[in-house]
Amino acid sequence: MIATPILAGCLLVALGCGTTPDTAATAEGPSQPVSHAAPPQPVAPRADPTGGAPKPTKPEGGTDNPRRVRWLKATPSKDGRSLRIVWWSGVEPCNVLDRVTVRETSKRVTVTLWEGPSAKVQNVACIEIAIQKVTTVRLKKPLGGRKVVDGAR
Repeated sequence: MIATPILAGCLLVALGCGTTPDTAATAEGPSQPVSHAAPPQPVAPRADPTGGAPKPTKPEGGTDNPRRVRWLKATPSKDGRSLRIVWWSGVEPCNVLDRVTVRETSKRVTVTLWEGPSAKVQNVACIEIAIQKVTTVRLKKPLGGRKVVDGAR
């Protein structure tokens, strides 16, 4: 039969098509593909527009369904009459500091941050990016030896 040699020849041609020396099989087995692209170059990190400092923020009020937000640290002023509160947040108007509540007792100061989307702006899209923010709260009495507690925990 003539069809068998023709079929075998077509099969060999088909298998041989598309192979290059970079991907051809050798006596040791198939070789790995070789890339001819230039090696990737390192990308310089972008500078932080805030210089790494938290963004100063004041409570604005007027948010929809404010929720408690955990803060990172509370640093007392030199005279102990105020606290500098730092936390991670998102961009405005989707993440707005609504209010800060402070509850003082003789043994502790509980600070609670409240955030929510601005009620002034509707149907807005915000990028998902973390921003470190800071706000300052005044105390009724100097902090002294009292413990500072996060009210969102």
